[in-house]
Amino acid sequence: MGRNFFYLRDAFLGVIVLTLGIAVGTAAQKTVERRYIKPPANSSFQQLPFSEGVLVGDTLYVAGHIGVDPKTGKAPADIDAEIKLLFDAFRQTLTEGGMTMDDLVQVQVHCTDLSLYDKFNAAYRANFSKDFPARAFLGANQLLRGGHFEMLGIAVKRH
Repeated sequence: MGRNFFYLRDAFLGVIVLTLGIAVGTAAQKTVERRYIKPPANSSFQQLPFSEGVLVGDTLYVAGHIGVDPKTGKAPADIDAEIKLLFDAFRQTLTEGGMTMDDLVQVQVHCTDLSLYDKFNAAYRANFSKDFPARAFLGANQLLRGGHFEMLGIAVKRH
């Protein structure tokens, strides 16, 4: 085999690699549509610069939610009422994204009073029908609007 064979072989392999690279690069450049879930029109959060969720393909990124009274824009004094408002708002964002609580794969909860851990867990447990997502429960010095809890998460649509 002469030198020309190796040049031809290397040129042929280079064309294959280049062709595969273009195909892979084109697939990697494919954009996935995003849908932004805005706060409800009657919400005191309507004018703030964030989305309540962002749906990218089958994944929904849910922003931090606080259990606030929509009329006052503040967390109620009653902890149970605050937790209910939190889960209602969180579930609403999931519903807007075509998901349920059972589609959550990861959740973070920030809490200003860690002695409320068991109370929160009782309500949390009641909001799932099956398996629980991975979760972190973190202490926080202070939360917006007088809230005791803020919850954010990631949901992936079950097929």
